[in-house]
Amino acid sequence: MKILVPVKRVVDYNVKIRVKADGTGVETASVKFSMNPFDEIAVEEAVRLKEAGKATEVVVVSLGPSAAQETLRTALAMGADRAILVQTDAEVQPLAVAKVLKALVDKEQPRIVLLGKQAIDDDCNQTGQMLAALLGWPQGTFASKVAVGDDALTVTREIDGGLETIELTLPAVVTADLRLNEPRYASLPNIMKAKKKPFETLTPGSLGVDVTPRLTTLKVVEPPRRKAGVKVADVAALVDKLKNDARVI
Repeated sequence: MKILVPVKRVVDYNVKIRVKADGTGVETASVKFSMNPFDEIAVEEAVRLKEAGKATEVVVVSLGPSAAQETLRTALAMGADRAILVQTDAEVQPLAVAKVLKALVDKEQPRIVLLGKQAIDDDCNQTGQMLAALLGWPQGTFASKVAVGDDALTVTREIDGGLETIELTLPAVVTADLRLNEPRYASLPNIMKAKKKPFETLTPGSLGVDVTPRLTTLKVVEPPRRKAGVKVADVAALVDKLKNDARVI
């Protein structure tokens, strides 16, 4: 069974985001990039399924600039078998990503597409659901546990009310939540081996997909700074502040 794992190159989660002076986006010059943490969890889960004998091949794919090769190499060092880069310098939005992934699914014929539930740069949480709709496949989103059977997949989902367990017929789309696993660190020998693993580069055009953005960002601004709190002398003063200043009671 083949598993396809999409990964995204994002600004590292340890970096303090700064908005550009002209308000056109966030500052990316001289900023550290890394694999989206939720996608890293998806790669780890796919590799574990292969190690358990439930999968025969793990293919990682990324859509973005040539610099995304580094992200794919990281996934290969974690244990993925081969990588595909769909190279483009255009701004790619969730629907365009889903369409590219659908084209790759048609080409690769995986039984499971396993990806992070969202990317930490835009927090859209849309690509997995859109891909499932385009493919007509069942989906298990926000997965905190995955168990693979012969022709079915049992997914434990994190929902507002607690946990929900569903069974999906294969092929299926699964999006990984934070508590699915803890990703491994790539060892130096595996990093060296990753350089020799198969690596294919495509373009959206070669897949017959138009990735032209459909949404336009008008302006990016930082959130307003929170005002400093004040100390009150007693309960009566607190109630007065809540009633007359905050107007919450």
